[in-house]
Amino acid sequence: MRNLTLFLLISGIGLTACSPNNTSQTEQAKPIEPAASAVATAPEAVKASAPAAPAKTETIKVTLVDVKTIPEGAEGDAIRDGLDIATRTALRVPDHVGNHLNCTSCHLGNGSTPYAAPWNGVPALFPLYRARSGKVDTIEERINGCFMRSMNGKPLADDSTEMRNLIAYMTWLSKDIPPGHSPEGRGFVEIDKNLVPNRVNGKAIFEQKCVVCHGEQGEGMLQPGNSGYIYPAVAGKNSFNDGAGMARTYTAAAFIKGNMPFGQPNSLTDQEAVDVADFMSHMDRPVFAHKHKDWPKGDAPKDVRR
Repeated sequence: MRNLTLFLLISGIGLTACSPNNTSQTEQAKPIEPAASAVATAPEAVKASAPAAPAKTETIKVTLVDVKTIPEGAEGDAIRDGLDIATRTALRVPDHVGNHLNCTSCHLGNGSTPYAAPWNGVPALFPLYRARSGKVDTIEERINGCFMRSMNGKPLADDSTEMRNLIAYMTWLSKDIPPGHSPEGRGFVEIDKNLVPNRVNGKAIFEQKCVVCHGEQGEGMLQPGNSGYIYPAVAGKNSFNDGAGMARTYTAAAFIKGNMPFGQPNSLTDQEAVDVADFMSHMDRPVFAHKHKDWPKGDAPKDVRR
């Protein structure tokens, strides 16, 4: 009897700083069917030796990773340093951060919260073609995109210790995810991009549900001594600039829908999330000087700031 061959085709997508993920697909080749007469006359021993039906592919999900399990030694030291940079970015690399935000202001749960742009599995996706740049980007370019946009700052050197250790931490988060696999929980939740924003309603929702943490002007709530945010700024001079993904209505809506108000994920409807995202994303904020270079091939999403 011919051997049964199983082919797995796994596909994934990358960050959008950040867009929702596609579901991975698994294709299985059909087994070669034996002739009917051979099955009917085959001895019981031969029938018993026929290959069993393959087990279903296990769904891999993004899960919060216990940082206490980071290994000891030089590798562990680099990983822990990367985690520290991600959680205290403004303090660790102040010359590269133009506001008080940290990487984990958006990438919640130390960068491993499902549907909050987690880093689990991301390093293996790069180099990756990205429509925003119109070219194949390295992971260093992707990270520096966040520094220039979300941090409203300056890029790290590709070969800097800080860059290497950030990637070391992201890679450690990904240790249980097969390369190229798009785990459940990557990116953000799905949002209906056909919904028309109602900015007036969005303002009302912001005042009702958001100002308690983020302030009336979106200025956030700083820790004593300006040592970092308790709740990050979502508007104003200390927030992300208008070239960041969070300055786009539907990207921000997907993040808000799956994560906000804090501790109450998925409590807003799609329409409410779109409305409040449109209001928030169009509040005053720094201008990204190079956003006119984005989507050079002319395929920009409809909510891109120009």
